[in-house]
Amino acid sequence: MKISMDDYKDKEILVTGGLGFVGSNIVIRLVDLGAKVTIIDNMLEGSGANLDNIKDIRDKTNLIIGDIRNDEDVKKAIMGKEIIFNCAAQVSHVISMNNPYLDIDINLKGNLTLLENCRKFNDKAKIVYTGTRGQMGKLEKIPADETHKEDPTDVLGINKLAAEHYHIIYHGAYGIRTTSLRLVNTFGPRSEIDDPKHNIVNWLIGRAIKNEKITVYEPGTQKRDCNYVEDVVDALLLAGINEKSNGRIYNIGSGRAVEFVELVKKIIEIAGTGIWEFVVWPKERKSIEVGDSLLSFDKIKKDLGWAPKTSLEEGLKKTINFYRKTI
Repeated sequence: MKISMDDYKDKEILVTGGLGFVGSNIVIRLVDLGAKVTIIDNMLEGSGANLDNIKDIRDKTNLIIGDIRNDEDVKKAIMGKEIIFNCAAQVSHVISMNNPYLDIDINLKGNLTLLENCRKFNDKAKIVYTGTRGQMGKLEKIPADETHKEDPTDVLGINKLAAEHYHIIYHGAYGIRTTSLRLVNTFGPRSEIDDPKHNIVNWLIGRAIKNEKITVYEPGTQKRDCNYVEDVVDALLLAGINEKSNGRIYNIGSGRAVEFVELVKKIIEIAGTGIWEFVVWPKERKSIEVGDSLLSFDKIKKDLGWAPKTSLEEGLKKTINFYRKTI
């Protein structure tokens, strides 16, 4: 299944967290498709929100500086919207452990506030939630499909899992059209590259193109599943227009797994700059490490016709070229 102009042209769309990495890439694609896009983002310091992410299309969007934890902000944002891409979140594993109450406030209260306001004031809207592979914890089988047990290793994972269940419950109890896509190591343009808490692959790219040292927790053989952001946006937009996705959960895997140390070496090779070294695992990271990661995308391929199109090497080249021009 492909996305056409007819799917989104003139549709009223809301993107929560639309100044962040995934959110801003959705916004840009939607504008290109002729949608009427509203963004709500609280621009919380350290969240990755950046007005520069939409600088080329700022005049083609309606930007609300507001918070999904605030009823009035949410009510204002959702009115009349046909589809809501729910990307607003606290996304750092480390922050969730150091400040669990913040994570609860954003990832639980924020999502319930959105759902409750939709129930009361716009129950016809379709809501596409951005979940995470971390909801599943350590994988017992690879590739893992949607039937895999859910056993998160950190506060972020358990709160994102609970928020996903909120969305599915609101579909079953109230008939609100919701779906959840569990993303893995998404990388590409418009992400924060100076802080590994936001996006590890883009942080690696940032270190490499600035010719800085990259540390790899030894032995670096843990496998990672990585998707280029444009492919992820395709999956989200397909879910937004397809009624078959209502009430369903999808893993957005890449179909390939790469050892972390090999990923680092590949980034340095493509960038032509950067160095790396092994270091010992820090205790706070080792305790929440999930091990190898590879998700199946068979279910979303069958239901919505989605499969990743961009190879790891091609995606890394595009991302490196983007940041070479912008930093």
